[in-house]
Amino acid sequence: MLVVIRGAGDLASGIAVRLHRSGADVVMLDVAVPTAVRRTVSFSEAIRLGEATVEDVHGVLCADADEAARVAASGTIAVLVDPDGASIACLRPECVVDAIIAKRNLGTTRDMAPVVIGVGPGFRAGMAAGCDCHAAIETKRGHYLGRVIYDGSPIPNTGVPGNIGGYSRERVLYAPTDGAFEPVLKIGDMVRKGDLVATVAGEPLLATIPGVLRGLLQEGCPVTRGMKSGDIDPRCAPGHCNTCSDKARAIGGGVLEALLHFSHRLAG
Repeated sequence: MLVVIRGAGDLASGIAVRLHRSGADVVMLDVAVPTAVRRTVSFSEAIRLGEATVEDVHGVLCADADEAARVAASGTIAVLVDPDGASIACLRPECVVDAIIAKRNLGTTRDMAPVVIGVGPGFRAGMAAGCDCHAAIETKRGHYLGRVIYDGSPIPNTGVPGNIGGYSRERVLYAPTDGAFEPVLKIGDMVRKGDLVATVAGEPLLATIPGVLRGLLQEGCPVTRGMKSGDIDPRCAPGHCNTCSDKARAIGGGVLEALLHFSHRLAG
C-alpha cells in the first residue's frame, strides 16, 4: 500500500514511522525550507541534509515522483519537495494523509485517493457535500487525542499549546523579530530560564523555562516576529529529543485505525 503524507514535520513523521512499521510504503511531501522545530524526529531534515533517520526508520530526499515511488517500494521513506501536492496524481496512492498541521486545509480534497485523512483542525470528515476527507484525526492534547472522526471535524485551534509538565505557552519559543534564525544552543541541551538560545537580527531569544531544548529551527531559517522557533521540555529527559512523542504516536495510531476501517475501499 502506498501512502502519501503531506507534511514531514514531527507529527507527520510519527505517522510515517507507524505506517512504515505496519507495512506501508510512504512518500512525504514538504516545502523547500521546512520550519519543523523538532528536527531530530522529522523527515523534513532530509530536504536539508539529503537523508534523515527517525528512530530506526530511514528517509531520503528524492528528485521526482518516479524516484520517490521506487524508494518507497524499497522500504525507505521517500521525501519530496512538493508543497502543493502536484506529485500525488503521478504517484496514485491508495491513501493521502494531510499532516501539514496548518490548522486549516491548504488544498487537500476527498478525491485525491480512495482514502483521504485530514490531521487536526480545518478538516471536515464525511460523505456529505463540503466534506474534504473521509476521516479526520483529533490532535488536541487531552482525552480525545488520536480519536478518529468519520463525520465531523476535530476541535478548533485554541492557539494555546498543550500542557506538558505544567507548562503550555511558556514552553514554546517564539522569534523576537524578523530575520535569519541563528541558534546558539542545540537540540538536547539543558537550559535554565533566561539562557540565550538563539538570536534573530541581533535580538536575543531566551529560554522561558528550565528544561531540555527539544526543538529548534535550523541555522539561517527565515523567521518572522512571533513565529514558533523552538520548544523546551520541562521533563528534562534528553532521550525524548530523539524519539517520536506520545502525541505523534497517538495520532499515528488514529491514522492507522482509519486506514484499517476503510480497508474495504482499498480491497475494492
